[in-house]
Amino acid sequence: MKVTELVASFAQPVVEEKGCRLWDVEYVREGSDYFLRIYIDKDGGVDINDCEAISRALDPILDEKDPIPGSYHFEVCSAGLERALKRPEDFSRFMGSPITVKLYRPYNGLKEIPCTLTGYEDGKVTVLSGKETITFEKSQVALVRLRVEF
Repeated sequence: MKVTELVASFAQPVVEEKGCRLWDVEYVREGSDYFLRIYIDKDGGVDINDCEAISRALDPILDEKDPIPGSYHFEVCSAGLERALKRPEDFSRFMGSPITVKLYRPYNGLKEIPCTLTGYEDGKVTVLSGKETITFEKSQVALVRLRVEF
């Protein structure tokens, strides 16, 4: 089991107990440091108090379970307004929402396409960009992120 899956398995009940949803778990190297980040969400938005309460509750569990050899920085963060969509349920929840699709290779000269999410099936993302409906294969898509319009 990957570190992120292991951490998610014991973080999810703690996050839900505090009235939030677990959005994602990330374990990444940035420079010479490693970071374990728990991303949370809740209706009405996450604030610093939610992050602090969950961090305090998870800290002793992480010490006890010790899922990561070596040192790392632990952070609990809001998933944010422009969060990445990764799981099928993320795409279902935000169907019809404005998104940005980041591509590995340009499509009509663009690597980032502002559009509206209209479909998702087996990793294929279907969008409406202007008046054009486009379906991108999973292999074309680097990232799909919610887009906030002002």
